[in-house]
Amino acid sequence: MANNESREKTSAQPRFHQRAAEIQAYGTVSHLLPLELEELVRVEMTAQLNQILADTITLRDLYKKSHWQVAGPTFYPLHLLFDKHYEEQVELVDAIAERIQLLGGVSIAMAADVAEITQIERPPRGREAVPVQLSRLLDAHQIVIRQTRKLARRASESTKCKTIWFTDVVKR
Repeated sequence: MANNESREKTSAQPRFHQRAAEIQAYGTVSHLLPLELEELVRVEMTAQLNQILADTITLRDLYKKSHWQVAGPTFYPLHLLFDKHYEEQVELVDAIAERIQLLGGVSIAMAADVAEITQIERPPRGREAVPVQLSRLLDAHQIVIRQTRKLARRASESTKCKTIWFTDVVKR
């Protein structure tokens, strides 16, 4: 009978409609990680990284919107270029989210939450002219770069924060 009970507990059958309390609240850091960083530093860094993450997710989505909606005589090269940059943003989003996790934080993930905190202006639903698309993308990049540089400076100010490797994100 013990074998039957353990088989039931380890069943691959999905359980639908489950709900439970969060195991870690957004904006907090886990104490389970043996990091040599003060909790307040980790909370600050994860909050700022989440801002960069939200803006990078928005930038990524702007590239895909432009990819789908570009029109005119430059359609083909821009269509390919926007898709290439979209893929690069996908990699950055993953790297930033993983750094938040390494610090014991919870990374922002859902579109509604991202839209709530991003600093990047929301574009209209319709198609915009190519120069406007390009301008919007440049503006979004400036926001992400400015925030990333500010965070890199803040991290380097703290001796303990130097163990966090932001240079990869800044270089990209």
